[in-house]
Parts: sequence; structure tokens; C-alpha cells
Amino acid sequence: MFRLPAALLAASVLLLAGNPAAADTAAPGGGGLSPGAVDAYLDDYLASSPLPGAAVAVTRGADVVHVAGYGTDSGGRPITADTPMGVASVSKAFTALAVMQLVEEGEVGLDDRVAERLPGFTLADPRGAEITVRQLLTHTSGMSDTAFREKSEPAPDDLSGAVARLAGAGLAAEPGTEVNYHNPNYHVAARLVEAVSGLPFGEFLEQRTFAPLGMDDTVTVDTVGEVFEAGVARGHVGVLGNAVPAVEPASYVNGAGGMVTTAADMARWLVAQNSGGRGADGARILSEEGVAATHAPLGGGAGGERKGLGWDVGETPAGAPMLSHGGIQFTYTAHQALLPESGYGIAVMANTGLGGADASALLHGLVALADGGEPAPPAGPFLLAVDAVLAGLAVSACFLAVRGVRGAGRWAAAARERARWRTALRLVPGLAVVCAAVVPHRLVALLAQGRDLTWIQSLYTAPTAVVLLVTAALAFAAVYAARAAALARPRRPLSPEPS
Repeated sequence: MFRLPAALLAASVLLLAGNPAAADTAAPGGGGLSPGAVDAYLDDYLASSPLPGAAVAVTRGADVVHVAGYGTDSGGRPITADTPMGVASVSKAFTALAVMQLVEEGEVGLDDRVAERLPGFTLADPRGAEITVRQLLTHTSGMSDTAFREKSEPAPDDLSGAVARLAGAGLAAEPGTEVNYHNPNYHVAARLVEAVSGLPFGEFLEQRTFAPLGMDDTVTVDTVGEVFEAGVARGHVGVLGNAVPAVEPASYVNGAGGMVTTAADMARWLVAQNSGGRGADGARILSEEGVAATHAPLGGGAGGERKGLGWDVGETPAGAPMLSHGGIQFTYTAHQALLPESGYGIAVMANTGLGGADASALLHGLVALADGGEPAPPAGPFLLAVDAVLAGLAVSACFLAVRGVRGAGRWAAAARERARWRTALRLVPGLAVVCAAVVPHRLVALLAQGRDLTWIQSLYTAPTAVVLLVTAALAFAAVYAARAAALARPRRPLSPEPS
């Protein structure tokens, strides 16, 4: 289809000193994550899925095992280790580290109340005054998409606006009692960094993390529009086995998902995470204890045992400890992981969105290789089969609609002979489909633990399913309109029988 599986090693043209990417194939990889094994897996994945391109960083301890790009972007350009990619919610680990940098300096405490440290942070629910900094970073603040529909709200212009728009927000739970993944937690945390440090959030990250680690091609931005202005090529939506370039729906992302970076820069970040906060050239961005604190689970039940600060705490399929965090947008995805026992760090960035989940699939495949196992096959063929079935159903709905419109007169004649309640009951399935087509995003939210979506975002998430739903709704509407018109027409008088 559109496969260009060229593994491009940006590290080979960089100097070793002060540049972790330069180690590349010379660095000890070991185990199942040798450069050759990573290349073979990525090439095979791209050859058997609709994913056009991806970038990967693999580190081990202070060494870079491999950084590479595979395939192409939406403009047909080869992806390399230096290609700018959006990492969405992988950004949260950087925001949490920025907060911890201020904690270590005594400028703020994890258990400080946010409202006391951040003027302007207020919620409609008075319990919001009790929210702590730690609760923001672990999604235990009580804020939730069910209480504040973040994506449905107009996107603000900056972090100050992102905090100000929460003034009318409620809480879904008492602070500290539940885990509810909610991007505004990290908008507020990033704004807190600005308020305490006196620096714009992007400048703080540049001075305190990006520059010390040599992440020269990494920035953080306010909106998804600015992600693409920063050099990221348009991403893709999967439709009928093809990756279709698409414009990312508007949303506010800084602090929660606003980073643009490269595989080479992500390698530098992973080295620091696995080296107690020290970069490959010796620059320290956080103490070893501070990094460990971001990796430690919150505990306390209710899901807190799996929440670190910007990281999820879990295990690999083989039972080894794993820290990870995914990043999902509607046209691009990312995922990172740390494997403390083996010392591996892995980051994947893919140019397909939520519907394909390619970055997550690739990361878990690489984790399986690190564990000495076999990666699961790509879901592309299965998703194509599902899309084909849904497309077939949509065509069938059109055929049945034509048939129903043509038979409206016969239906009306039969309806006049039966009880009205029976006729009304027969309308229920069609009306339910029409209602579902008006609010598919609410149906998706029910399956996604209440996460907020707009109507257009539901189309990006499952395009063929939404098209089927809309097609079926229009089919029912056409048939019902034809039947209503047939019922409204007066009955034809019976012709007199010949004498």
C-alpha cells in the first residue's frame, strides 16, 4: 500500500560527546531489543498495518540502544529520528517533573492546596479549595470529564485561560478519593509552575529540562494547531484499511499534551529517567530521590496504587515492573515506558490516531521483545474486517431504505388496520437509531469511562461506525417520512363493481 520501511539512524551523524543518540548501534542493547530486532519488528509492523510511519527510541541505563524513524509522513517524506512528532499525553511526565523541580527547591509542596498557591484557581464546587498539588498530578483531584466537559468547551488561548474556564466546573468526587483521568489537572499544574517560578511554562521547561538534557528539538505549545506549526506533519485516521491524512480537531493541550519532540530527544529524556535524573553528559535535572518519587505509586486504593506522578505504574505481560504513559490524539499517538529491572526505556511516536492505537501496540510489542517474548500481531487486518462489515451494513441500510420508501403505501394500508400503539411501537427502533446518530460522542463516552468527546471527534475515533450510524439514521428518517406522507393521503374510494 504505502510502505517505505527505511530505518534511518540519526545518531550516526552526531558526535558522541554530550549526545546520547550518537551511541545508537554501538551501545549495548542486549536481550531482544537489539537494533536489528527493533528494525525487523517495526518494518514488519508497517508492512502489515495501515500505519504510514513511526519514530522509536530505545535506551538501556545511560546508553542509547537505538533511535530511528520508519515509513513516511503524510507528505511522503521519510520519518527519521529527528522528525518532529507530537507526543500528546506523554507530556504529562514532563509537567510532573517540572513540579517536582520546584518541590525540591522548597518553592511548593506536593500536599499544598492549589488554591493557596495559584491565584485564580477556583471551582463552582467549594470542595475544589481542598485540592492539593499531588492530587492534580495523580488525577485524584475529583475533577473529571463527567463534571467538566473539557473537549466540548471552547479552547482557551493560554494556561491562564485554561484555569479561568474551570470557574464553573464541578467535582465528580471528593478530592483524594477517586482516580479520574482529566487533562485540566495538568493544565492547572503547568499554570502553577508559571505562577511559582515566574516563567512561562515553555521557558521553564526549556531552561530546566530541555536545554540541560540537550533536547534541542523539543518544545511545548498551547494548542494542537501550534503542534503542527512547530513542524509536525498532518496525522492520519484509519478508514477501511487505509491511513487517511486528516486535520486534528481543535483542543487545548499545554501541560497535558502539548509537547513536540523527536525520537533522538526522547532518548535523552529516557536516559535521564533511568539514571536518577542525570543526563548522558552528566547534567542533573532532578535528584535521584525526586525521580523515584515521580515513579512511586500513590497507593491508598481506588486506583491510586497504579498512579505515579505523570506515570502509570504496572507490569509487563511477563510480570516485570513497568512505568508507562500513553499519549492519544485523534490523528497521532505516542507511548513511553521504563522497565526498571532490565533498565530499558522505550518511546514510540506514530502518525495515526486513537482509532488505530498504533503507538501503544508498537510499544507493547517492543516490551514483549525486551521480555524475551513475541509481539502480538498488528490489529490492522482485524480492524479492516470490522470496517468492511460496517461498510456492508451501511450499503444494506441504503438498499432497505429504498425498498421501504417504495413500500410506504402498502405499509400505510396495513397500519390503518392495526392498533395505533402497535404502529407506534414499531417506530421505536428507528427513532433510537436517529437519536444515537445525534449523540454518538455520548455513546463513546459511556464506553470510555465518561471521557468527553465532541460529535466530530467521535467520527475520528470510529469513522466507519459513525458513518454506518448516520446512514442508518437517514435511512430510517426517509422511510418514516414516506410512511407518514402515505398515511396522510386520503384513502382512494373503492371502484363500484360492474352490474
